[in-house]
Amino acid sequence: MLAAELSLGILAGGRGSRLGGRDKAWIERDGLPQVLRIARRFGDECGAVLVSANRDLPRHARHGLEAVPDRQPDIGPLGGLDALAAACTTPWLFTLPVDIVDPDASLPRMLAQAGGQGAVARDDDGLQPLVALYRVGALRAALACALAGGEHSVRAMQAALALPVVAFDGLRFGNLNTPDDLVAAGCSPE
Repeated sequence: MLAAELSLGILAGGRGSRLGGRDKAWIERDGLPQVLRIARRFGDECGAVLVSANRDLPRHARHGLEAVPDRQPDIGPLGGLDALAAACTTPWLFTLPVDIVDPDASLPRMLAQAGGQGAVARDDDGLQPLVALYRVGALRAALACALAGGEHSVRAMQAALALPVVAFDGLRFGNLNTPDDLVAAGCSPE
């Protein structure tokens, strides 16, 4: 898959409620905010970088990131996917949650090898529904059906797309959900 055919979509629109409302996009590890760490790691493989964000949009813009707010607020990650799919101008969208700790560099390539409408990743911790690759046309149609039916589950929407699961055996992507997660990942305190 060519970079011009693929957009990176970083899901950063959550409330960070388990972290006292802290914006996970700007949590720093080794002096680099999470959102920039992910954009830099995968940006060269993608024609565009989009960030699903619902606060501090000018801050994203100052760092050269295109932030897109949820079109339907308060429906969780599905709202972020909807915003990213609507803004995406490439045929393919590769998504990652902003709180991922160690995304494997081979993710886009491995997910693309599954073929079809895309794929979702599974690491040693289990299914990672926000680590996925989508054919944008199919994603938009699936999102429209899910939202029209009041279904807000990413997993249910992926099941409707019949996305294959790609196993990343021996890997744990990790996430930054709790203060203990932040300490374990070496994040700077707020």
